[in-house]
Amino acid sequence: MTTEPVDAEAAQERLRRWRLVLGGDQAEGTGHALAGQDAAMDGALTALYGRGEAPRKGRERAAGLGASAPAVARWLGDIRAYFPSSVVQVMQRDAIDRLGLATLLLEPEMLEAVEADVHLVGTLLSLNKAMPETTKESARAVVRKVVEDLEARLAGRTRAALTGALDRSARVSRPRHHDIDWNRTIAANLKHYLPEYRTVVPERLVGYGRASRSLKKEVVLCIDQSGSMAASVVYASVFGAVLASMRSISTRLVVFDTAVADLTDQLDDPVDVLFGTQLGGGTDINRALAYCQSQITRPAETVVVLISDLYEGGVRNEMLKRVAAMKAAGVQFVTLLALSDEGAPAYDREHAAALAELGAPAFACTPDLFPEVMAAAIEKRALPIPDAG
Repeated sequence: MTTEPVDAEAAQERLRRWRLVLGGDQAEGTGHALAGQDAAMDGALTALYGRGEAPRKGRERAAGLGASAPAVARWLGDIRAYFPSSVVQVMQRDAIDRLGLATLLLEPEMLEAVEADVHLVGTLLSLNKAMPETTKESARAVVRKVVEDLEARLAGRTRAALTGALDRSARVSRPRHHDIDWNRTIAANLKHYLPEYRTVVPERLVGYGRASRSLKKEVVLCIDQSGSMAASVVYASVFGAVLASMRSISTRLVVFDTAVADLTDQLDDPVDVLFGTQLGGGTDINRALAYCQSQITRPAETVVVLISDLYEGGVRNEMLKRVAAMKAAGVQFVTLLALSDEGAPAYDREHAAALAELGAPAFACTPDLFPEVMAAAIEKRALPIPDAG
C-alpha cells in the first residue's frame, strides 16, 4: 500500500537530480521544473557551465559570470551557501580555468569571498609578482590559513614517524629491556632456535638507541617550482617547516626553475617560503642538484628529496651522474613526481626509468604517505612506494 508514493518520490528525486546535472537544455527531456533553492543552485551552475550552447571562441562553452568583480563575488557567496566545501573548491578551480578569473583574485574583496585551499594558494603564488600592495596582505592571510590547516593535519604525525625512525636508526648492541627491537633480535638469532622448547635463545640483542638532542640526520628538499608543481610546492614548504622544527634533523629547502634559490633561512615561516617561490619558467634539475650536492657534508647521514616532474631543461647525463655520485657516497635519494593528493602528473618517463635503474625510483606521493617515506629513507630501508595501478 505504501510502495507507490515512495516510488513516486524516488522518481521525482531522480528527475530533480538529472535536471540539475543536464542544465535545462531543451533536449534534456526531464520535464522537471525547479523552484526555490533548486532554481538558485541551477543558476549558480549555469553561470559557470552554461546550458550547452555552442562554444564561443576561446571558451569551451557559454557561461554567465562575465568579468565583473561584484558579480563574481556574489556567485562565490552563492556556491558556498548551496554546495559542500569540496564541491566549492572544484567549482572555483573551474571558474579560474574556464573563465579566466585569475586576475580578479588580485582584488582584496575577491580573496575574502573564496574558499581557501591548496590549489587557490598555487594560483595566488603564480600571481605574486603582479599582485598590487593593497592585495598582498589579503593574499598572505589566505595562504596562512591554508598553511595552518595543513600543519595541524600533518605536523603531529610527521614528527612522530620521524622521531621513531631516528630512534630506530641509532642501533645499540647492549640495549636496556624496554629498548630491545624484538623483531630484529629474533631475526638475528633464528639459528639459535630450540625446537624442543619451541623458542629462540638470543645470543645477541638488537636495540633502539634513543635519539639524543644532537644532530642525527640531514634532509635536503629540492623542489621544482615550475607551474605544474604548484600543489607540491605548497605541501613541501609545510613539511620543510615541520622538519626544520625537529632539533635532530638539519633541513635545507631549495627551489629551482632555471635558477636555484635556497630558502632555508625562511623555514621558520612556510608562508615566507611560499612567497619566496616563483611558479612558472623552465627547469634545470642538474643545476639544482649540483647546488644540493655542494651543501652535503655527511652523505651517509643525508636524505635528498627531489620533487619534480623530471622534464629536464639542463644537461640530462650530468643530472644522472650527480644522482649516481650522491648514492655512491651513501646519500639516500628519493624522487617524488608530485607531493599532492592529485596522483602522478605528466612526467618524463625516460628520466624516471633512468633514475629507477640508479636505485632511485620516481613515484607520486600523497601528503599522508610522506612521513612514512621519510621514515623509511632515514632508516635506510625500502621505500613504501604506492601501487601505480
